[in-house]
Amino acid sequence: MGITFRKETFRNDFTFKNSPEHIRRFPFPFHEDSYMYAVNIEPHVVGPKGSVLENLIDVDEHYVAEMQDRALVLAEDPLRCQSLPHMTLAGWDLLELLMEQQALGYPEHFTLTRDGDRWRWINRPLGIDDTFTFGDVSTLPYGPMEYITRQSQGDFCILDQRDGNLWMDAGMVTTQADWSLDFDIGMNFFEWHAPVPLAHEKGIFTRALKFLTNIQQGKPARRLNWTMTINPRLDTSPENYHKWGPDRTTVTPENVGEKVHLRVELQSFWRLPRSNGIVFPIRCYLIKMDELVTQPKWARRLHRVIRDLPEELANYKGLTRYRPTLVEWLSKLDDGSPTSPGFGPD
Repeated sequence: MGITFRKETFRNDFTFKNSPEHIRRFPFPFHEDSYMYAVNIEPHVVGPKGSVLENLIDVDEHYVAEMQDRALVLAEDPLRCQSLPHMTLAGWDLLELLMEQQALGYPEHFTLTRDGDRWRWINRPLGIDDTFTFGDVSTLPYGPMEYITRQSQGDFCILDQRDGNLWMDAGMVTTQADWSLDFDIGMNFFEWHAPVPLAHEKGIFTRALKFLTNIQQGKPARRLNWTMTINPRLDTSPENYHKWGPDRTTVTPENVGEKVHLRVELQSFWRLPRSNGIVFPIRCYLIKMDELVTQPKWARRLHRVIRDLPEELANYKGLTRYRPTLVEWLSKLDDGSPTSPGFGPD
């Protein structure tokens, strides 16, 4: 049985919402009642059936709507997709990875057939049926990275490994949490993480870089990251701050449940076979407070996390203006009872 794709929007009238089944599969990022930055990297292996980890590349009910939103962003700002000249081979690596994983996990929606370098790709949800020559850019309507990431949920950064560091030299970034590919393109790992508070002093990024530069082919890794967003807006880029920044002033005790969204990134890291680069998919999941608190454990835990979050992190994540309102609203759903271990709902 295939996925039923939702008709919804991430801008203007904001009709996005999660089905009850999708609420329970949401990747809640807190395994305990407090939060501090950590490396928190683990092997990216297949997880429980029905979870976002059931397949290594997740496709869900929001797929078609997210791809429509990506097309709108790219029409407004083509620089959200960039690839430096030496990264074309890595783009073909990524195309192969995503086609293989989507066809493997969702054969009712995607089919990949290969006859040597002659490939046929069928994407039924988007109505695509293309035959092309692998390695020949002229046989695709876009470069290989752009072609496949216009058909894949989440953002994608391709990192070139050289001089003992990782360099952001290609990417498709249209659903980011207030950072800019156009600004970061060509930067190294420490440069693009420079704005993050507290983590540098703790040596977190030094340890993370050491881990990432040693990732082996066929052994991807993953971590969760999070922030919050007002309204279910995927594109919260610096370029469009004038559109989403003022939303933070609109939160009231009456509309918290509808407006405030937890925004979770499932970040994975894959070694690419031909280019030896690393691709960094950043898959964004959104859930509004009214949906999240249908799971009582999550409501209690989120209250405690946001209430006790260090001020530096609250400022960095842009929560400061509406944090007291959110904490007060969540406090009414926290009876003080213990929360069970782990991320999942009770």
